[in-house]
Amino acid sequence: MAVFVRAGVKADLPAVDALLARSYPKLLKADYPPSVLVTALPIISRARPELIGCGTYYVAEEAGQILGAGGWTQDRIRADKGHIRHVVTDDRALRRGIGRAILSHTIDTARQSGVIELECASTLTAVPFYASVGFESEETIVIDLAPGIQFPAVRMRQFLG
Repeated sequence: MAVFVRAGVKADLPAVDALLARSYPKLLKADYPPSVLVTALPIISRARPELIGCGTYYVAEEAGQILGAGGWTQDRIRADKGHIRHVVTDDRALRRGIGRAILSHTIDTARQSGVIELECASTLTAVPFYASVGFESEETIVIDLAPGIQFPAVRMRQFLG
């Protein structure tokens, strides 16, 4: 079966929500202590309605099932800079090129929109994946998810040539 990448639509919200809720706990478990996951997962494992349907957030489907999602948004200050957003692959479909298909599509559409620089806040788990598609690690950061809830991540960047 071939994986088909398309722009997400509002009707995809429940499927992306379920994908995040099912996959993130399994994918992040090896790289984050339970004390971080117990507070962060309820926040990061929810689909972002403002992303789905924005035109630059994509889903990867196979046989009608969403197996991956992710996209980009434009920087609020610089029109030529974009931010990678909420990328996830079904934990039962890893190593099949789904994440790479989503990210390749994301990079291509960002480039076509005039973006020359993409930045992402990668989970510790995803750093090797982003590095494999040309992103470079810059620094370890802490994302404030809510008052008193912090999530370690790595700022990564790719210049599109």
